Amino acid sequence: MITFSTKVFPNITMHRADALAMIDKMGHDATVPGSILAADVPQALEKLTAAVGVSHTKGPDAYDGVSPSTRAAPLIDLLKAAVKEHKNVMWAEAGLLD
Repeated sequence: MITFSTKVFPNITMHRADALAMIDKMGHDATVPGSILAADVPQALEKLTAAVGVSHTKGPDAYDGVSPSTRAAPLIDLLKAAVKEHKNVMWAEAGLLD
């Protein structure tokens, strides 16, 4: 499990494989721990949003009946909050950011 964190939003914890895929879609190396500087969060948000699309329907990319956009929604909300307040985003193994 990997936890995403920023100072202005509750932590988001995801299964490792899903989290690493999201990190990759944001355009970052899928290394843990990792971070995105506040100035780079808008670009990461844009890349992730474009990569997962906006549809919450079950399509060919759905895994376990969950669409990529639905799976990414909590992280997208965290990124939006970080953009709004100009904050860094970090991720680490679950339990290390608590």
